[in-house]
This record gives sequence, C-alpha cells and structure tokens, in this order.
Amino acid sequence: MIERFIKNELTRKRWLRFKKRKSAYWSTILLVAMIIMTFAAPLISNSRPLYMKYQGHSYFPVIVDYHPTTFGITDSLTVDYRSFKLDGENWALWPMVKWDPFESNSEVDYYPSGPTALNLMGTDQSGRDVFARLLYGFKYSISYAVLVWFFSFFIGTILGGMMGFYGGKFDFFMQRFVEVFSTVPTFFLLLILISIFTPNLIMLVFISTIFGWISISYYVRGEFLRNRKREFVEAAKALGATDFKVIFKHILPNSLTSVITFAPFVISGNIAALAGLDYLGFGLTVPTPSWGELLNQAQKHYSVAWWLAVYPSLALFFSLTLLNLIGEGVRDAMDPNMT
Repeated sequence: MIERFIKNELTRKRWLRFKKRKSAYWSTILLVAMIIMTFAAPLISNSRPLYMKYQGHSYFPVIVDYHPTTFGITDSLTVDYRSFKLDGENWALWPMVKWDPFESNSEVDYYPSGPTALNLMGTDQSGRDVFARLLYGFKYSISYAVLVWFFSFFIGTILGGMMGFYGGKFDFFMQRFVEVFSTVPTFFLLLILISIFTPNLIMLVFISTIFGWISISYYVRGEFLRNRKREFVEAAKALGATDFKVIFKHILPNSLTSVITFAPFVISGNIAALAGLDYLGFGLTVPTPSWGELLNQAQKHYSVAWWLAVYPSLALFFSLTLLNLIGEGVRDAMDPNMT
C-alpha cells in the first residue's frame, strides 16, 4: 500500500526489498506500536479515570488536573479518584492499568513485592508498578536515542561532507581535529560531565551528541570524496551551480546510504547507552521512569526480586532485537547488489 505513494522508482524498489524481508517488516510494525503505546501511556496506565460521570457532571481527569475543591474536597491537596463512591449515575472509565509510574501501592505489606492481580509485573523498591515504569520509561529511551542519532548524524554529515567536498588544507586540519577528538575516552568524560551538571534528557542528549558525530563523519567524508568527481557533479558545476547546491542537491542525496543504513543500529546502541547510564546512576534523575534504574534495583534485591531483573531485561532485549532486525532490512534494501 505504501509503495503506491512513493513516486521515486529507486525508493520504491528499496521499499519493496525491505518489505520482502518479513522479519524487518514486522519488526517495524511492532516497534511503531511500542512507540505509540509509550507516548499514549497515560491512556493505558494511570491512576486517574479516562472519563468520569460524577454528580451530573462530566470530567476528564486523565487530561485535566482538577482542583480538589471541584469535588468538594477541602482536607487534601490531591484528588484520590479511587476513593470516590461510584454507583448508579456516578461511574468512571478507567485505563487498563490503574497505576501511574510514580504512585506506590499502599495495599502491599513490603517492597518490592512480586507480581499480583494488582501489579501484574510486581512493584519496585518504592512500591511503584513495574509495568507502568516500563511503559513510561520507553518514551525517554526512544526519545534520547532518536534525538542523539539525529543531531549526531546531522553534525557528522555536514562536517564530513564539507571535508570530503573541499579537501585540501581544510580536510587535512579537520581530520587532525577529528583524530584528536576521537582519542578522548568518551565514556569516562561523559560520566564526568554528567556528574558536574544536573542530568536531564536535554542535557544527556547534548553531552552525548558532542561525541556522537565523529564516527558517521568518516563514512560521509568517504562518500563525498568518491562522488565529488562523478559526471553529474561536474555537469552541475559546468552549468554554474553553487557549492551549496552541488553539496545538498547532487552529492548529499547520493551519499546518504551509509547514514540511513547505520541509523537503526545507532538508535539501538543509544537505548542501551541510556540504560547503562541509568544503571550506574548517571542518567535521568530519580524518580523518572527508567529501564536502567530498574536493573539497578534488581542488583540490590537480586535474591528476592527476580521480576526487577527479568522484565526490564526482556524489554531491552525485545526493543534492541527489533531495531537490529530493522537495521538488517535497511542494509539489504540499500544494497545495490541485492535483487
């Protein structure tokens, strides 16, 4: 169906080759479903009803943060919707899971508690629902991974393209700069910078991007060096095209194979990197939902809380496997030798 809307013949052939690889095609569908679920998490897992009919009025607590006085509550600053007596004309439509990622289950005697009918995947050491934290946590993981990939590849493509196109002294000095920059112990410097600044999603993306553009710049530089003397480039220059037009209209579209091919693998690596930072305590601030933070708790309670290790590990394994299968499909689709 999608191929009907693709006008470019080469792009259509690549899409059909990708679609022919069933593992990559269905992995894409599953990954898109996961992304939709995590960004629609408040509709799936929340301590507030999706819709509530109360005393003749309609309320949408999942969207609107109502003040307690709206419901005649004067002795509390928060609204506990579970305590409402709903019967007859008063009723509520709840999400599938009645927990948000920050709420503790006060009905269990100890934390962390195992899987029950109330908490299908158990609770963590603070009594918070593990499923809710996994569901909400994927939003931060995929957002970090995609943002780092986008900005790193954007910078690496621009700088690598300029080095490959202009060559000469500019390429020589920039390559020396890249070589010096690439010798920096990135991971340890990343930990130092994160320990100095307050880590949040934007800060982590910025710091990771500082070092993430180097590898892709090598590939883009090589593609530009190969393509800058091609016939279509020489013809564009002969017609008076500016350097900007030659780079972005002629060379760059023909040099994006490596960028597109590496994208799924880089994104999967970024998801694992954030989980590692959270596991070490250098990632997102507590109590932000995080897969790595759950694995850190699993290490502390490894003898009594198997669910803290199993479910986050399965979530990581499943998402990384999907991305790697997609990457293999993209690699085959972009390979000119594939038929």
